[in-house]
This record gives sequence, C-alpha cells and structure tokens, in this order.
Amino acid sequence: MSVPVSAVTEFALPGQAGTARVGTRADAFSEGEWGEAFAGEAKDGRYHALVPRTVRGDFDCRFLGVRDAAGALRVLQPVFFTHQDLLVGVPEAIRRTAGKVRGRFPKFLVQRMLMVGCAAGEGHAGLLGNPAEAARLLFAALDLLGRAERCALVTLKDFPKAERAVLDGPAAAAGYRRIPSFPGTVIHGLGQYRDFEDYLERTLSKATRKDLRRKFRTADAAQPPLELEVRADVTDCAAEICALYRQVFAKSEFRFEELTEDYFRVLGREMPDTARHFLWRAGGRLVAVSSTLVHAGRLYDNYLGLDYEHAHERHLYFVTLRDVFNWARSHGVETYYSTPLNYDPKQRLRFRLEPLDLYVKSLNRAWNPLFRQVLPWLEPTRYDRSLRRFENWAEMA
Repeated sequence: MSVPVSAVTEFALPGQAGTARVGTRADAFSEGEWGEAFAGEAKDGRYHALVPRTVRGDFDCRFLGVRDAAGALRVLQPVFFTHQDLLVGVPEAIRRTAGKVRGRFPKFLVQRMLMVGCAAGEGHAGLLGNPAEAARLLFAALDLLGRAERCALVTLKDFPKAERAVLDGPAAAAGYRRIPSFPGTVIHGLGQYRDFEDYLERTLSKATRKDLRRKFRTADAAQPPLELEVRADVTDCAAEICALYRQVFAKSEFRFEELTEDYFRVLGREMPDTARHFLWRAGGRLVAVSSTLVHAGRLYDNYLGLDYEHAHERHLYFVTLRDVFNWARSHGVETYYSTPLNYDPKQRLRFRLEPLDLYVKSLNRAWNPLFRQVLPWLEPTRYDRSLRRFENWAEMA
C-alpha cells in the first residue's frame, strides 16, 4: 500500500480493528473533527491546518485519522515524513568518525522516518474516547503507514510529559522506547509577582540581579527608545518580522522547520483569539519580535526575531523576556512557556524544564530490540551539560 502525495487513502487495520484515512490536507477531515481532537490545546486544529501551508522544511506533511470497528473516529493526528540524521545530537568526535564512513556511504545513519506530531512545535496525541484504546489504534495505524512508505523508523516527536500516562503503556506494548527530547522551559505562578522586577528580587541570585539590572539600565537609556506593541494580526509587517526571525534562525545550531512570511500573516488572521505578536521598534524600525500563543492561562513564546545590529548593545534578548513576562502577568497568565534550546540564560533566570518526549521504534522487527538498547546513546539531551544545572533535571527521565 502506497500513499500518493495527491491522494486521500484509506486502509484497514489488522484484525478488523478499524480503518485509517491519510490525507495531504486538513480538510480531508471536517472542521468539527479537528476542533474536537485538539480543543484543549493552544496549537489547536487551526494551527495544525496552517503549518503545511506556511512552513518550509525537508518534510512532507499528512493528516491521519483512525476509526474503530464501529466507525467512530478515535484518532486525528498530524504526521510527516522526513529523512533524519540519527547523529545530529551526538558529540563532534562521533560525528567526525561517522563522516569518514559517510564519505563512502552518504546515507549512513540517515533514515527515512515517519514522524508523529507537529512539524512546527511540540506534539499532542489527538485521541478521542477511551485514550488507551485510541492509542493502541494509533500505533497499529503507524506501523502500517510507516511500512507502506518504506520508513525505517517511526517517532512521536516532542510530546509533553503530561501525556506519558496515556502513551507509555500502549507505546511499550507496540515496541517503542521513550527517550528525552530537548525540553521546553517554564516559569510557573506569574500571579504571585508584581512584575519582572519583583520576580528578579525574590527568585534570582544577587549576581544575576546585578547583571540584569545593568543590562536593563543600558537598554532603557538607549536612544531612540524602544516602543512595544502587542497585536494578533501582523499582515502589514510580516515581511519585517520574517526578516528578523531569519537572523535568529541562521544562528541556530539545530534547525528543522523554517517559517515563512505567510506563517505570521496566517497565524494572526486565522487564530486572532490566541496569537499575540510582541513588536519592539526603535525610531519606527522593527528590532525585535516574539511570536506567541496565549491559551488557558499559559503563554507560549514560540519564535523570536532579533535585529543583530542592535541586539547586543540593547540586550534585546533579556528585554523581550522582561516585557513578555510583564505583559503576561498583567493579562492573567500564570505560566510562561519558552521553547527548547538556549538553556544557559534560562537556567540563570530560574526557568524550570518542561520535559518533552520522543517515542521511537524501528520498523525492522529483528533489529528493533537491539535498537531500543542503542537509543539512549543517540538521544539529543545526553550530551548537553547545561540541562543538568536545572533543579528539575530528574524529571527528564
């Protein structure tokens, strides 16, 4: 069974357990179905529908729905296909050794992979009804889809720790192993602080307080002064925003998805109740942007853009954190979530880790038992020493 790019394809699950449907667009399923599957998430059905239209990358997005034997929809899940370098997170010495092998065999430890979740952010299990039964149907469908598409591996990408209770049992029974992914970071309980200065005074070390106050004095005294605007729809300045985002993207060590101008335009138009763009201008010129989602008392600070001509002298990274914190605090937000990576300053600011998990399986039945034992040596957090300095590092396991 092959799934052509232009088609909507249906196939039966083993033992007449149900059927699966794979489409290349979200409208392969009804709006009501998408709304039900992700109603409790900031990245709801609207977000999953816009990602394939507005995000670039070496991946092919699809949408998977699974029905049980009675015909009831039990799973609705974004998936995508990509080629993944299994050594992307290991030390440079290992990559150099592998590079010698790749001189003769370019695809050595680069595998075609079926990835489950969102191509632009953390994943969530779109399970309906009894979650354990729905998860079993999901894993059965993934095996068939992965083999049909000649994938070597299936990976559930960046699923929050809270979903372990639902996924761990069915995933292990289906032959998957859970390993840590690069975690997000959070500050909880914003409401207990008057503002960022109060958080700084009550939470951070004396040395960090002194350093940050010096940075903020410099930033606030700079001319022309920074002016902050917060809004959902950024259609008129999407090109400016994307140019700043690309400056940050170009410096990132780990790259996967790349946003386009359309991402910022469409996000604000199609999710006006949730999207919030923080725009900092100096003398009318855009110098920093944070693209966020606000939902159910949580602010998700997803993508940052900086003008590096001004970023260091104005300490824009820390200014954006301060200003977003203060806005969130004044708008009833209790949790400030920041996406993975750039851990050193976040640890100094006393963020806590928000674990994200990968569930991985080799579709080669003979190889999978050994592969499960090798996986911990390939997982991306093993070699990042900065993570061990967080107070709740143990929650990663």
